Amino acid sequence: MTAVAKHLDGELVEDVSEFFAPMSADLVDGLIGQYNAARSNIEALAEAVRDGQNASALHYFVEGNVREQRHSMPTTVEALFRVEGAIAQLNADFWNRALRMTDVMDYMPQKRREEWHEQIRNPEGRRASKYSGENELPALPEFEEATVRSTLTSLLHSRSQFLAERVDGIFRALSRQHVTNQPQGFGKRMIIQGVFSYGTAGHINDLRCVIAKFMGRDEPKHGSTDPVIKAASRQNGQWMAVDGGALRIRVYGGVATAHLEVHPDMAWRLNAILANLHPTAIPAELRTKPKRTKKLKDFELFDRPLPFAVVDLLAGMRQVSEKLDGWPERYKDVPNAMRFDYGQHDKAAMAEAEKVLQALGATKVSHYWQFDYNPVEVLDAVVCSGCIPDQKSHQFYPTPESIALAAIELAQIDPRHGVLEPSAGQGGIADHLPQLQTTCVEISPLHCEILRAKGHSVIEADFLKWAPGQPKADRIVMNPPFSEGRWQAHLEAAAALLKPDGRLVAILPASAKGKELLPGFAHDYSRIYDNEFAGTSTAVVILTATHK
Repeated sequence: MTAVAKHLDGELVEDVSEFFAPMSADLVDGLIGQYNAARSNIEALAEAVRDGQNASALHYFVEGNVREQRHSMPTTVEALFRVEGAIAQLNADFWNRALRMTDVMDYMPQKRREEWHEQIRNPEGRRASKYSGENELPALPEFEEATVRSTLTSLLHSRSQFLAERVDGIFRALSRQHVTNQPQGFGKRMIIQGVFSYGTAGHINDLRCVIAKFMGRDEPKHGSTDPVIKAASRQNGQWMAVDGGALRIRVYGGVATAHLEVHPDMAWRLNAILANLHPTAIPAELRTKPKRTKKLKDFELFDRPLPFAVVDLLAGMRQVSEKLDGWPERYKDVPNAMRFDYGQHDKAAMAEAEKVLQALGATKVSHYWQFDYNPVEVLDAVVCSGCIPDQKSHQFYPTPESIALAAIELAQIDPRHGVLEPSAGQGGIADHLPQLQTTCVEISPLHCEILRAKGHSVIEADFLKWAPGQPKADRIVMNPPFSEGRWQAHLEAAAALLKPDGRLVAILPASAKGKELLPGFAHDYSRIYDNEFAGTSTAVVILTATHK
């Protein structure tokens, strides 16, 4: 897993207490005041209705205005204005408001959450029935200040326990038929069966929710994991990165089994939470932060997590169809064109989703988005990973066509040449190279999906780590990442792969012009190109290097 999960400030959440939002005492005071005022109004209205003259008059309002609903509602004024029922519903409304003031419902295990929802739906309680099989349900407590404060305080203090129970539910859902699953805690890799069932998808969604908390992100909504499972099943048996590499999934559709691989930074945290429930069952080594070593000059690349609302919009995109001329009831698919689901969408989420599509190379045409490749697998990768490559760390600035063509012309490529394109991005240069002669190297899995969709031969790798020992090329055309001096390292690695009679053409920062960068090579520099790259004002120059 190349991506490292980060909190919003750049660090993973270490202390689970950081997960929980504080509750304002002033809000409780405000709710109690609103409740008391509403209750007084209900009691006053009921008292007024019990007056004989008012009751006889209200009888005609009931008879005259609810004639069609009489079979499903009280038909007498006394029953309609029963104080106990109104106060019970008032209690339900304000308990619901009180719970929503905090984040406690998000952390409740499903069983606890359903019990609260059931009580709110049936505030006067429910008796056991031998016919329906329903269990007895107690009435909601009165919405009194002492009760509200003690109940909310107890629930808030139980959030860590609730989170542990949620993680425990995930752990108990793991297949016991596969030895990969460790009985003593979460391992790096897990297997879960019945992946297409409602409950199992829910458990995987719970796992993503817990991991999202560790990453300082919002939680995916219920049902958001279904498109991830479907996307992974279309790549049967292949690993798919999920949520920025914090999780990976591999689905085998034939046996409805999902293999899950958790980032080491997540596995020990899950076990640390699980240990709250089973302190003697989880070995210390499984709930201890793993040691990591970082080599000098290693460049970590991070993907930018997208809000789950944006991912949901992308997951709902559909193929565009249009009517055939002369055939009012027949349609044809528009090649490589996708549209969002119809309906109302959050404007901010839609704007971000459209930026993602632009980053993937799509162009908006009327009500749909046009790609110059089949985008299905690329969109699947975005929906699963929940990320697009971070522009700053990846230094991805697509090569403008004018500069790409100028560089390719300088390379003097003919049909007998083998061509290498390191750091290929989405194909800004490669799209103009002879496809059958060209090998692309690209570090971003998402960009690799785009390159493959365009028909390019792609090696998914960090070029600096891949280059040593590789076969030499006749022609190398490249636009390396510029920041932190990476262009120099990429240039030297590429030069080592050039045949004695080959040509290396590289797009470099303008500050490199005139410098002897590669010993033993002749250097020829182009003019300086200013403000050609979208998103950056960097000036560039094209270097043509050949062996002396």
